[in-house]
Amino acid sequence: MKLFTAPQIRACDAYTIKASGIRSGDLMERAALKCAGWLKDHFPKETLFVVLCGTGNNGGDGLAITRLLQQRGSGVKAFVLRFSKDFSQDCQANLQRLQSIDADLVSIVEPDTFITDIPPNIVLLDAILGTGLSRPTQGWIAAFINHINQLPNKKIAIDIPSGLAADILPDDDAAIIKAGDTLSFQFYKRTFLHPESADYTGNIHILDIGLDKTFINATHTQYKTTDAGDAKDIYHSRKPFSHKGTFGSALLIGGSFGKMGAITLASKAALRAGAGLVTALIPGCGYDILQTAVPETMCRTSGRNVLEQINDWEKMSAIGIGPGMGTDFKTAAALAGFIDTCKDPVVVDADALNLLAKQPDLIAKLPKGSILTPHPKEFARLFGENTNTMIQLDHARIQAMRYNINIVLKGHHTAIITTEGECWYNMTGNAGMAKGGSGDVLTGIITGLLAQHYEPHEAAILGVYLHGLAGDLAAKELSQEALIASDIIDYLGKAFLTFC
Repeated sequence: MKLFTAPQIRACDAYTIKASGIRSGDLMERAALKCAGWLKDHFPKETLFVVLCGTGNNGGDGLAITRLLQQRGSGVKAFVLRFSKDFSQDCQANLQRLQSIDADLVSIVEPDTFITDIPPNIVLLDAILGTGLSRPTQGWIAAFINHINQLPNKKIAIDIPSGLAADILPDDDAAIIKAGDTLSFQFYKRTFLHPESADYTGNIHILDIGLDKTFINATHTQYKTTDAGDAKDIYHSRKPFSHKGTFGSALLIGGSFGKMGAITLASKAALRAGAGLVTALIPGCGYDILQTAVPETMCRTSGRNVLEQINDWEKMSAIGIGPGMGTDFKTAAALAGFIDTCKDPVVVDADALNLLAKQPDLIAKLPKGSILTPHPKEFARLFGENTNTMIQLDHARIQAMRYNINIVLKGHHTAIITTEGECWYNMTGNAGMAKGGSGDVLTGIITGLLAQHYEPHEAAILGVYLHGLAGDLAAKELSQEALIASDIIDYLGKAFLTFC
């Protein structure tokens, strides 16, 4: 799914109105019908609603929803906050339409006035401010929002929580409605996909309001979400007469005393991801561990230092380096030598990233298309600190284009940034995967896909998607709390089966 800015969404609305030959009020009615339908499906008929509306089009949505809920027999009342003397045309039309049905269905709230004594069983619908917000809320509106947030009532935001911008993350002290659910029209807003907004959006539900597909398909954006269709389009099915050589040779480099689990997980994940052959290059202390834990993996040892002796690595289809490797000064020197001679894209993770941060000149020497998989702190060590995660992601886009690399910026919605600066937010995965070893599994999956001749950006996008989906399937059966990294590997097969 494409992610559009607030101006692009307004342009899409306008194009839809013109192309469909409808009025703007008709499009607002579509959105209101979708919201009313969702509310009907999720709340008993006897539920009572209070709809908080502004004077713009988001307020118009709220007034239209109020009318539709009343027509369906729900107890509902709207309150319009008069923070502007001017109402948008569609908001005014819906206000008059509601008043003509029953004047008691709506009240005007004058400036510096608050609503009190709302029983806690009433559901509050937030339609005060929409996507047109360009600056933090102030004065009475900010105080009103803070007052509403103190109430124990369930809160549902219409399109976007009031006070939250679509394209800019909020300051820590911003006044924003804290919704339990957000009913967003047609698209995710970029801010929804960053942790700074999580306390405000709650659970996000995308409602298709029939915006014009021609506009959507023709309009360029660098930001997208990865859905099941995108992943399936990337996936290569296996042909019957294939052999193990068809699916490439993956080399995983890593491990050190006390950290052999990392390279073991990565090696097993590469096999489960479909690589024809997997070899692990590890220090001698881990030989028995890896041969016992993953007998399908071939094992090479190189004394105490995992990079002391690499030979024939150029025959490998893909290389992943870093899990559990350690940051010994000899390892750092060996990594520099490895990068100097490596010509094909490599997957760089964990301790290899930490060593790159200590030798930043090596980043420019990485082969074109290489895949770096940092978490936010590793990214900061590599490229510097940023004030919030959206700025960090846009910084990652600059670095990906600058160095001609792919960056997998890990998080709840892991972002895959390509060499062209495209950003794909991943939509699979859950908090149960926030466990040691999960990143090592991801490295193995991406390396295994790269070995099968997926393009580097494809291996990154598909690998992150499968990693998250396997985690979701595992959590569904095992719980998020009990989920461990090896469970992600065990459920990779079920993740692949979703493509069949």
